[in-house]
Amino acid sequence: MVSLEVRNGFVIDPMNGVFEVKDVFVKDGRIVESLDKPEMVVDAKGKVVVAGGIDVHAHVAGGKINMGRKMRPEEMRYPRFKSDNLRSGVGRVLLTSPAIGYEYARMGYTTVVEPAMPALYSIHTHEELDSIPIVDKMALPLFGNWHFVFKFVKNDEIEKLSNFIAWVLAKTKGFGVKVVNPCGVEAWMFHGNVYSLNDTDPLFGVSPKEVITGLISAIERLKLPHSLHIHCNLLGIPGNYEVTLETIKLTRRFENSERQVMHVTHVQFNSYAGESWKDMSSGAEFVAKEVNRNNVTVDMGQVILGHATTMTADSPFQYELFKIFKTKWSNLDVELETGSGIVPVYYSPKVRVHSLMWAIGLEIGLLVDVDKVVISTDYPNGGPFYSYPYIATLLMSEKFREEEMKRIANVERYSILPSLSEERTLEDVVKMTRVNPARILGLNDRGHLGENAKADLVIYDLPPEPNPRDYESILKALSNPSLVLKDGKIVVKEGRVVKHTWGETIWVKRDYDEELIGDELEDFFNYYTVQRDNYGVPHVRREVVLC
Repeated sequence: MVSLEVRNGFVIDPMNGVFEVKDVFVKDGRIVESLDKPEMVVDAKGKVVVAGGIDVHAHVAGGKINMGRKMRPEEMRYPRFKSDNLRSGVGRVLLTSPAIGYEYARMGYTTVVEPAMPALYSIHTHEELDSIPIVDKMALPLFGNWHFVFKFVKNDEIEKLSNFIAWVLAKTKGFGVKVVNPCGVEAWMFHGNVYSLNDTDPLFGVSPKEVITGLISAIERLKLPHSLHIHCNLLGIPGNYEVTLETIKLTRRFENSERQVMHVTHVQFNSYAGESWKDMSSGAEFVAKEVNRNNVTVDMGQVILGHATTMTADSPFQYELFKIFKTKWSNLDVELETGSGIVPVYYSPKVRVHSLMWAIGLEIGLLVDVDKVVISTDYPNGGPFYSYPYIATLLMSEKFREEEMKRIANVERYSILPSLSEERTLEDVVKMTRVNPARILGLNDRGHLGENAKADLVIYDLPPEPNPRDYESILKALSNPSLVLKDGKIVVKEGRVVKHTWGETIWVKRDYDEELIGDELEDFFNYYTVQRDNYGVPHVRREVVLC
């Protein structure tokens, strides 16, 4: 592996308080303090140097995205990469696995989290994760509607719940705990849903409030690197901002935690005011205030106007979308664990609700404290992840927002975005795409360029303080990095992927006492289509285990 010096670049490294011209040295895939004789020197004069980007929430592998590809064969008509040195990659929004890795690398991202893995289907999910090149990957098993969880929560058996979570992470090679519409998906299997945090599922009689607080208690007990990763109840429904506020307030009983105890994902979809689609308006200002005053982080879930495919473990929400769009719909119940649904959509700039969703995401990005928010689209639900440079530019430039608002349905009565003059700096964007995701996930070796960090770094042809009015130059530079290094290897030059490498899969290991939950496991596996000994993933290639 070649040792390398990035010379004369302006380093933006908020985690280490660095905002200055500084040389960066790379050896054996890590950042080092200095090198006597680097084998390669890269001149970054006049450019900025930052760590590799991290996506905390993107559906890039598993049964849902594969079903989406089957439902939308037209997606495969868009070739993306043709080279003797690269694997073929196609897709408009629903990209194939090679294209996913290459597109992330091409815009300077080097780590991605698959946020919704049914434990029963973990083998397939990991096989697909392993086929995504260049970037490092993680997967979050789904817990929010699992019968095991309901039983332990109902009986207030947090020790058993903690052991069960550790057992699942080991079996599935998972990274953390994901919750989707807690209790609502189980209610869907009985033709219903839950409409408040105090409603109960029809089988065990537990509420979303009990499931959420029980899982947070177990996560804190296990000291997992990542907090509860939650897709709130009533996602996508007008008036849902109120249940989002109540969900965030549940974290107040865990105020003594050293880090956030809840990450609310794609919060744009849970920031709607109003009582119907006709009077739907933005509740982002209320949500942002509650996030800012509590031990919580969020990612935006920004909608990109155009084609998208919604796919989520929130089955009742997908059915509602199907009734609205009157298009294709797929539904799946995953035995005792979870469910999912898929509906293709097109977000039209001529439709007021779609334009409002676009505006609400940007409100979240501008109003939430910069240390608490991450850029995301909930790929592919809100749109393609390769639109992140576009989102960052919108946040950095009021003039760009004004120009984009000229082409959308008038939302001034329903959104405060037109009145927001805030502009994120380039340093802010580095926080929202590097520093914050690394901290939220508990990954200490990335998101920064300090000593012994992974040598995932990006050089952009930008000054450290770009002119917000020159948004075209900002967008062009963020979309086409001058250079991207993954583990110290140059993988992108001038926005073009030049090298195929393989990233790692990261999972978390915690000790557990299987005998403590053995009786419950034996009982429930009587209802599974697989035997307990065959459950989970036997091994993962290129794995990194966090103990």
